[in-house]
Amino acid sequence: MITEKSHSGPVAIRFNHVSFAYGSSPVLEDVNFHIHQGDFSALVGPNGSGKTTILKLLLNLERPDSGRITLFEGLAGFKRDRIGYVPQHAGYDPAFPITVKEVVRMGRLKSFSRKFRSVDEEAVTEAMERAGISELSGQPYQSLSGGQRRRVLVARALASRPLLLILDEPTANMDAESEERLFGTLGSLKGSTTILIVTHDQSFVSSLTDIVLCVGDRLKTGTARTVVRHRTEPAADAPPDLFGGKAVRVRHDVALNDTFCCREVKKI
Repeated sequence: MITEKSHSGPVAIRFNHVSFAYGSSPVLEDVNFHIHQGDFSALVGPNGSGKTTILKLLLNLERPDSGRITLFEGLAGFKRDRIGYVPQHAGYDPAFPITVKEVVRMGRLKSFSRKFRSVDEEAVTEAMERAGISELSGQPYQSLSGGQRRRVLVARALASRPLLLILDEPTANMDAESEERLFGTLGSLKGSTTILIVTHDQSFVSSLTDIVLCVGDRLKTGTARTVVRHRTEPAADAPPDLFGGKAVRVRHDVALNDTFCCREVKKI
């Protein structure tokens, strides 16, 4: 009999009995889940299921009606500027001439009153190298393809040297080559950075994924949604170019307890 030790390290994200409503319309009810530091997680669910609400709660754009959300428990001095966020859409005025490097530099601007320092320049250079866009440095942002723009936004988020990286629908309108490069970058970050990908694809997730959290299971008592952890399994029938060519299937029929990752799992 072999005993596998599951994750038991510090927690990066914890939702503890969180409920939220827009006015009289309940969205989330009694949501409980946690993600460990260094985990690669996927938050999946159909449009309108509550994924965006969870994002807003994580980014402190909304406050829960009840319950508690904690980030990086036990880490003294944690600030939310250590969260890197890659939005699904981010446009710039075509009339405003801005280069790729200037977009990435925005990731270091905590305030416009602070001067740009050598450490900031080093972080920008490192972020561009990690995202594989160094050769695009001087190009106008508006001239790039959709996939290239997404990688630039990833670099902008990485420039802040985040402890938590959140990506909203990162592969939307992305070509296969850009998708492969993106997941190559994310793979290099796994373990050192906590990564949360938000996606409406409910069938498959990247094979990098440690945890799948499914949003959208309606509670029997009403219309509010909850979050359920599910298992994954290898998928021979996954599209060959999905998630950089490495995808696994989400087992919606196998729900896991939220403490599953913290236990010892015995295999014969």
